[in-house]
Amino acid sequence: MNSKRLTYLFIFVLNAFLGPQCTHAQFVNLVEYDEIITGAQQTPLYLTFLEGKNVGVVTNQTGLIGKVHLVDTMIASGVNIIKVFTPEHGFRGDHDAGALVLSTKDEKTGLTIISLYGKKKKPEKSDLDNIEIMVFDLQDVGVRFYTYISTLTYVMEACAENNIPFIVLDRPNPNGYYIDGPVLDPAYKSFVGLHPVPIVYGLTIGEYARMVNGESWLSNGNKCQLTVIPLKNYDRNTIFKLPVKPSPNLPTWESVYLYPSLCFFEGTIVSVGRGTDFPFQAFGHPDLLSGNFTFVPKPIKGVSSNPVQENKLCNGFLLKDYAWEFQNHPKKLNINWLIDAYHQLSGKSSFFNQYFNTLAGTDQLRKQIEDGMTAEKIAESWKNELDTYKNIRVKYLIYPDFK
Repeated sequence: MNSKRLTYLFIFVLNAFLGPQCTHAQFVNLVEYDEIITGAQQTPLYLTFLEGKNVGVVTNQTGLIGKVHLVDTMIASGVNIIKVFTPEHGFRGDHDAGALVLSTKDEKTGLTIISLYGKKKKPEKSDLDNIEIMVFDLQDVGVRFYTYISTLTYVMEACAENNIPFIVLDRPNPNGYYIDGPVLDPAYKSFVGLHPVPIVYGLTIGEYARMVNGESWLSNGNKCQLTVIPLKNYDRNTIFKLPVKPSPNLPTWESVYLYPSLCFFEGTIVSVGRGTDFPFQAFGHPDLLSGNFTFVPKPIKGVSSNPVQENKLCNGFLLKDYAWEFQNHPKKLNINWLIDAYHQLSGKSSFFNQYFNTLAGTDQLRKQIEDGMTAEKIAESWKNELDTYKNIRVKYLIYPDFK
């Protein structure tokens, strides 16, 4: 471990020891995932709901209890699983972003796997035949354009329409220590943003389900028969090192930490390191004038089939050290990277693509950048809607709020 990391480790230990008396007590902590107890681990709390029932499960490679998959644990406990439903990236988490996921059978269990990221994103009535209760266990990353919360919504809708009880096994939000970004404009509603929430929304996926239900965001104002199996020892002021990558291009805690800010580049000509060993830990472009790093994106099967700036030498920034200095950063999105890249590449008439407004959930951010607004002024413009959202959010909290 280098001296810089030893320094930060010392700060973490000091902060933990001194608690609220420490001048750094407001800092976010970086901890191992196994310091908390997930909803899935608390089997006595939900197996009683499943006894004697035909069960559907929504999960993927993140649905683990220790090193054993939730589905295997449930089968070993005598649960009668009828079908498994899987989101973007597939049941084993080995499909590229946006790649078609086909329905299939699981080789180990023989269970039917229904894809919710192929021809349909919502279970059809026929998919739910004979299912008496649904269990949901996915590791979210707490960002609006990460599609697992859209899958959550559509499955809740299907369960509400078919009178099927719905259980969420809660997991921690690794970006749950702050709230920031523009609140979604309904005109830009899509699978990467269904609800009027900011980009970073500060809720676990169980809390998010409560908000979707409570705010009547399901179709026709339906309500789902929702039960959340809560976490134990969850601290909202913590960055968790996830034990399994939630998707192919978020392989490390650094990538998960940087994802909310870097994903804006997905709506531009700038690479975020897809097609390298460090996706969402760098950004660059062949014509970027400044930088501390060069890289060449290349196709990687199951991870990045057609990366932006494929096979081109990109000049840019590797941000792993930036991530390790997280305690020195304010709890907010970093849009200076986006603004600076735009100014350097503004001669490119196509810096933004059509996806940018969908990703941002508004047409205002692009206009503000093109008009030369500073990051501070742009963030100021979000304040009123963020305040409104925070007043809604607080009604659905299960765990103590930020310190």
